[in-house]
Amino acid sequence: MKFSFSRRIQNTPKSFIREILKVTENPDVISFAGGLPNPSLIDTEGIEKAASKVIKSDGRCALQYSTTEGYPPLREYIAERYNKRYGLNVSADEILITNGSQQCLDLAGKIFINKGDSILMEKPGYLGAIQAFSMFEPEFFSVPLEDDGPDTESLSEIISEESPVFFYGIPNSQNPTGITYSDEKRKDVAEILSEAEVPFIEDDAYGELQFDGKVKKPVKYYMPESGVITGSFSKIFSPGMRLGWICADEEILEKVITAKQASDLHSNYLSQRILYKYLEDNDIDAHIKKINSEYKRRADTMIKAIEAGLPPEISFTRPEGGMFVWLRFPDSMSSMDIFEKVSERDVVILPGTPFYVNGDGARTARLNFSNADEDEIRTGISVLSEVIKELYY
Repeated sequence: MKFSFSRRIQNTPKSFIREILKVTENPDVISFAGGLPNPSLIDTEGIEKAASKVIKSDGRCALQYSTTEGYPPLREYIAERYNKRYGLNVSADEILITNGSQQCLDLAGKIFINKGDSILMEKPGYLGAIQAFSMFEPEFFSVPLEDDGPDTESLSEIISEESPVFFYGIPNSQNPTGITYSDEKRKDVAEILSEAEVPFIEDDAYGELQFDGKVKKPVKYYMPESGVITGSFSKIFSPGMRLGWICADEEILEKVITAKQASDLHSNYLSQRILYKYLEDNDIDAHIKKINSEYKRRADTMIKAIEAGLPPEISFTRPEGGMFVWLRFPDSMSSMDIFEKVSERDVVILPGTPFYVNGDGARTARLNFSNADEDEIRTGISVLSEVIKELYY
């Protein structure tokens, strides 16, 4: 039978990283390709206790249908944390619980993008966002990233020429580069977008993963009405629970709620209840501090191994948090060729091309340090170094 599939699904790229992750199911493979939290840092005992308490005390309610917006105490918790931690004056009415922060991107696409609309992304940009937004057939425009955030001159030029419906970015430990916006860039981006009346979709999945523990003001702080910020519990609690949220002005959130109702009615209510009970019974800040300490150790190990083993003409980022180091190869090298050769030796990296909307990135690669121990990192970078020398020297 010949199926008549929609143009939108035919034009939506497959997730390159999901295909690679199939290979990394082999326990002998050292994977720098994914973006997985380290499983040893998931508090299984604490989650088990929280789940037991929820089921025993209010199981029938927790296993029932619920409201689209999400569990009210959890929404209150997120709003209060924004107020205390970031100085953001938001209420629970401006919070919607989602199935991970990835769903936030789908919902943003549904309420903002018409076919052919212009949207802005960082260059390079998060491949999950490229995939999510591609479903709505927009025209992508990319804003180059500098060491401290977007090139604001390019941002202004593209906005004046293309009138985008929004700008999507990741100010904290950007995926894939690991770059964190400076305070100055956050203010400049907010000013440019506010003057042009262009919303900012601020993906803050890595906001809590800052090695120095210092709070960085969200871009939304400087543009409260037109800033849309998304968050995730995947990196600090459990990715398998698939819990995130979107924080936006009530006018925007009303449209998001309608889009979510048409999609899945509401996010996993049992997971929401378990999460909230966990937050009640445990010190999440102490847990986050432990995660950041472990990730900093792994990041430092990877940076030292890169400095010692890779040729000096290969540049790389030095992340302040998050999970990734970004490599830039000279013109003589190909990340796909390197990927293929290291894969033969049970080491997997992620070539940079999927992070670009125009086919660039053939001389770049993303390395993940959170899901490997220090010995694996040293071994994997050693293999990468050997392969590069075999191919090009």
